[in-house]
Amino acid sequence: MKNILILPVILLFFTINAYSQNYDNQKFEKMSNDIDSLKELSKPGKSKFLLRGYSHSGLEITEENTSFVGGSFNPIFIYKQSDRLMFESELEFELEDRNLNIGLEYANISYLLTKSLTVRFGKILLPFGIFVDRMHPAWVDKFSSKPLGVGHGGILPGSDIGIELRGASYLGSSKINYSLYVMNGPRLNEGDEEPDEAGQLHYDNFPDNNKNKAIGGRLGFLPLSNSSLEIGFSGMYGKVGSGNSQYADVASKLYAIDISYIQNLPFMQSVLDIKTRYSGVITDNADYRDYDNLVNPDAMYTFTNQNSTTFAQIAIRPAMVNNKILRSFEIAGRYSDLLTPEGSKWASNLNQWEFSLNYWLNWRTVFKLSYRTTEGEVEYDEGTDSPVGKAFLFHWAIGF
Repeated sequence: MKNILILPVILLFFTINAYSQNYDNQKFEKMSNDIDSLKELSKPGKSKFLLRGYSHSGLEITEENTSFVGGSFNPIFIYKQSDRLMFESELEFELEDRNLNIGLEYANISYLLTKSLTVRFGKILLPFGIFVDRMHPAWVDKFSSKPLGVGHGGILPGSDIGIELRGASYLGSSKINYSLYVMNGPRLNEGDEEPDEAGQLHYDNFPDNNKNKAIGGRLGFLPLSNSSLEIGFSGMYGKVGSGNSQYADVASKLYAIDISYIQNLPFMQSVLDIKTRYSGVITDNADYRDYDNLVNPDAMYTFTNQNSTTFAQIAIRPAMVNNKILRSFEIAGRYSDLLTPEGSKWASNLNQWEFSLNYWLNWRTVFKLSYRTTEGEVEYDEGTDSPVGKAFLFHWAIGF
């Protein structure tokens, strides 16, 4: 009888023990998972932040004025969230016309689709030619001023808002790089607010003034195995008139051809750097109101709206000589020109030479002493300095 009673007790004991072990195993597994989760949370992230930028200041002596200028500060913020995702932005703080101007040069998000293909979205420095997205920082540019047709008030695009796909590839021993983009595009000055600039293109087009978008791109070809030579072709097309105006169908075509060549010259123990670009802007002809005609306020005028600009520069630096002081010097010369439509209120035909003697304190700090002479004819507002004339310029630029 006792044996019959003991048997259920033994079975109950083993049942309770098995349940207890199973409960303990589940509890242990949960604790283990919780610990693994905490480990993941406590791991150092892949995100990184970097502050770069540049600044410059100088002295400019023209035939009409002598003044210290510059005081520009351009911080560049780079945030890398992961191996594929990155944000980059450049601000500009600049003293101009007795005011502090603050501008957003660019701000965009980049995502690496493959090892050689990236998509960017936001405000982007357009790869139109080679100057804006490669040479515009003051410590990179070898001269104290920009070439004609480039920069604020120029005829060529600087930055724009949209989406870009850029990449690179091998072609045997040669290489190509490319960029395709869709942007707001330039807007046409229709003459209502600034009559003297009727027919000009402005690139601060946000929000867009029409439903159309500008399409463009650049193709760079590097035929040599050492990549010392690059030939680039750029283009952009889009409607530029306001969508609800008589200029809605006015469109513009922009194109550029550029060449870059950098080569060591052993016989001179120097580095040769050559860059050149030719650009054209063709905008459909249109009729604009002639506000200067006091007899007939409804009078209209038109002109062939074609523009062109060129720059070519050469620089030589004896970077391979033994003398530390001598290899820090660099001599550079640049020619540029600008031709805007005859018959417009902003007609110009200018050509400019600039020569510069540079001293590199280190690889990103440079003193630039330049002489510039500009000749030709130009329409400009009264009360502003004429671009025609001679000038001495001294600039000190630093990248950080």
